[in-house]
Amino acid sequence: MPFNSFERFIAFRYLKPLRSGGLLSIISWFSFIGICIGVATLIIVMSVMNGFRYELESRIIGFNGHIFIQKFEEYFTYDFEDLEDIDKIKFVDPNITIQSLISTDFTTKGILVKSLIPKNIEYYELIDEDLFINDTINNNEIILGSTLAENIGAEIGSQIKLFSSNTISSPFGMLPKSISLNVKGVFNSGMSEYDSSFAYITLETAQKISGLDDQISIIEIHLDDLKYTDITKEKIEDAFLDENIIVRDWKEINKSFWTVLSTERTIMRLILSLIVIVAAFNVVISLFILVKNKSKEIALLKTIGVNSNSILRIFLIVGSIIGIGGTIIGAILGSIITINLENIRVILNKIFNLNLFPSEFYYIDQLPTSIHFNEIFFIILFSIFISILATIYPAYSASKLEIKRILSDV
Repeated sequence: MPFNSFERFIAFRYLKPLRSGGLLSIISWFSFIGICIGVATLIIVMSVMNGFRYELESRIIGFNGHIFIQKFEEYFTYDFEDLEDIDKIKFVDPNITIQSLISTDFTTKGILVKSLIPKNIEYYELIDEDLFINDTINNNEIILGSTLAENIGAEIGSQIKLFSSNTISSPFGMLPKSISLNVKGVFNSGMSEYDSSFAYITLETAQKISGLDDQISIIEIHLDDLKYTDITKEKIEDAFLDENIIVRDWKEINKSFWTVLSTERTIMRLILSLIVIVAAFNVVISLFILVKNKSKEIALLKTIGVNSNSILRIFLIVGSIIGIGGTIIGAILGSIITINLENIRVILNKIFNLNLFPSEFYYIDQLPTSIHFNEIFFIILFSIFISILATIYPAYSASKLEIKRILSDV
């Protein structure tokens, strides 16, 4: 349905009341601003939820690995040397995670201690790489989460005592097995849950304090890329078919968590889309008022030979300009705010002494955003579609006004 120069001229003349006073001007501006706010809010919230999922995914997986191998018994001997020969595997880390007490001169705290093979420490990006340029972690050393180290008053080089749930016989009865360790360094995963409750020691030390010989509780496999998860898992299951093993990946381990995030994201998109729809209803109202106010002009246009289709197109242009203009401004505004959202949060916290997005509640230490341009494009298309759809009925009503009835009311 092409728009000729005459129709565009009349439509822009009808838009002039948007810049003057009166009810039509107010409702039209509310329609424009409502669409702006709706589109901007939709982009900001969706980008935050995308960033939130991405950050949690990368940090949880970076801390724990991508594929996990266990046996039906709690502990087993590691005899899967051929694992590292499978394509797309970055490194393999057989380990033990144990519940322990950590003690300093200041306090005692319950933590989870995760073991690792010293040669693999270079792959853990959350640990300060400068610590391990010339050496690696030894059996008498421990790496603490940054928040944990702060809470217990430990610094690099200080000594702590680690207690396990295993006991040893002594003249005073059964006492928990303990070991003294030097703090080698700290790690910062960006996840408050990990940084405040986890520590790393060598696998040999973990086996010693747990009373195990060469046994482990789980094999963590880290891949070069997440997209190879399913393929690599199948290769592992085929290669060790007769080993009586349980193979799970990161999607299965955190299935309920990712499901909740996806459901929440979908619901938020639907709820926020209602803002755009409500703003589109304002477009309908403003166009009906415009049609009412311009009924005499419409009659005059029809008298000089303008047909109903031209009248329809004129009012479609008027409503579309409001919707498309609001959509474009809202998309630009939403993108700018999204890019600077973390800086805005920091500034608001400083100015008003607030604590927006506290890490102890949201697991991560900053407000994450991830702009997906295909999603922004979909939001823009959705808003424009709703806006144009809202203009059709008022425009159709304007085109069907009867000249005789209008002139008889004059």
